[in-house]
Amino acid sequence: MKFLNTKFNEAFLINFSPFSDKRGSFFRFYCENEFKNKNINVKWVQMNHSINEKKGTLRGMHFQAEPYSEIKLVRCIKGSVFDVIVDLRKDSDTYLKWQSFELSSVNNNAILIPKGFAHGFQTLEKNSELIYLHSEFYNKKYERGFKFDDISLNIDWPIKKKIVSEKDSSLSNIILNDL
Repeated sequence: MKFLNTKFNEAFLINFSPFSDKRGSFFRFYCENEFKNKNINVKWVQMNHSINEKKGTLRGMHFQAEPYSEIKLVRCIKGSVFDVIVDLRKDSDTYLKWQSFELSSVNNNAILIPKGFAHGFQTLEKNSELIYLHSEFYNKKYERGFKFDDISLNIDWPIKKKIVSEKDSSLSNIILNDL
């Protein structure tokens, strides 16, 4: 397990080194000791599975407000996605900056998203699936989001024909949101 720095303090791209033989491969998706060695102390309380049938499906941008702000560990287990995180920590040098990562079932990467970040993704292949570990339980009252195409962020989504839910399409721009 390799923790690769991103442009954000506390966010990591994690690359797994699978053990492979004639049967296939095996690797640890999470190891408490390895996370603690990087000063990441987290208790996972919820695990979600996102199934996306169509290429171009876009989910985001989502986060939970305090006191339910959460750490997420996201891995694509089937297909591939263009994964985006946005720093919403007002006291951060990277406030309102974003970074993208390709997560796929082939590249063995996951993204560790710290508290205070929004998250979204767009599928690059049909039938793409993701697994999320969460440090907080979902709480609808504290669920927040903003438009995936907010011009103040100018996220360059790779697939122009997007499949977006009515809920995500109706979100406000980030500058109108009470973060």
